[in-house]
Amino acid sequence: MASPTRKSDALCLAGAALLAALAIFSLFCGRYPLSPAGLLAGDEMQWRVFWTLRVSRTVVGVVGGFALGAAGFVYQTVFRNPLASPDVIGVSSGASAGAAAGILFLSGAAAVTASAFAGALAAVGLALGLSALDRSGRHGTVVLAGIAVHALAQTVLMCLKLTADPERELASIEYWIMGSLNGISGYSIGGSLTLCAVCLAVLFLLHRQILLLAAEEGEARMLGVEVGRLRLAVLLAATLAVACVVSLSGLISFVGLLAPHGARLLTRRNDRPTMLLGGLLGGVLLVGADILARSVAATELPVSIFTSLLGAPFLLYLIVRGRRHP
Repeated sequence: MASPTRKSDALCLAGAALLAALAIFSLFCGRYPLSPAGLLAGDEMQWRVFWTLRVSRTVVGVVGGFALGAAGFVYQTVFRNPLASPDVIGVSSGASAGAAAGILFLSGAAAVTASAFAGALAAVGLALGLSALDRSGRHGTVVLAGIAVHALAQTVLMCLKLTADPERELASIEYWIMGSLNGISGYSIGGSLTLCAVCLAVLFLLHRQILLLAAEEGEARMLGVEVGRLRLAVLLAATLAVACVVSLSGLISFVGLLAPHGARLLTRRNDRPTMLLGGLLGGVLLVGADILARSVAATELPVSIFTSLLGAPFLLYLIVRGRRHP
């Protein structure tokens, strides 16, 4: 019988192989046909589409899905809540409000991306700042602060929608909120993906401390862990990674919930390989959903339609399972 460590390693290798296969397929899937023969023949138009659109889109799908899955693992571990996700800090709502402001008052896709990132960052800073006012160090304070920030960002978003042009700006805001990898180009992803990679590296370097946060706070303090500061640092890194993703892709539903749960169901453990597998499954979910979004209909559909089709039934399953096994 294989040891748990070998099983986890094998699952990570299988997840990496599946993600690589989907990424390669994604490079050649889309409205404009590409082929290896055309690329090898030096077709200028095919190479332009390949480098400026397909590669950047696939890279964002892989890295973004990985970040959402890994961040979801961190949130569920830190909050000791199987239903926790990056949304609890208000990052998605802040990014939505920022993107809406960018669409209304700025011009260009890069400006909207920067505005969405600024909105997400402002939401993170406000939520963590409010939670820091509670000196007791209770982890539930961060959740309450996130709920308050979410409500504030939603109010700002509704006010911006009221001032938007119903025929152009409002439609753009709604499409951004639904989430899509369409239109991502290599010229606008470098800074966001670099910061996302740095945040992911920090999370994996702190994986032992993250697992300690899953224990009782008294036990963690006895082991010399500064629980309050460590929790804020870990949540900041995880949320910044998510903010980088949603500033590029819009809101992607359920990946941060589904991927870490799927990893735990496969490994039956809560360790670094499970965190890695959660990231790989997040990449598989996002890249797979993006392939479906541009394949099943004549016009491209929002990615969140397909992630929600998987996520909503899985959420119901978790609720029913929690009632049966409290």
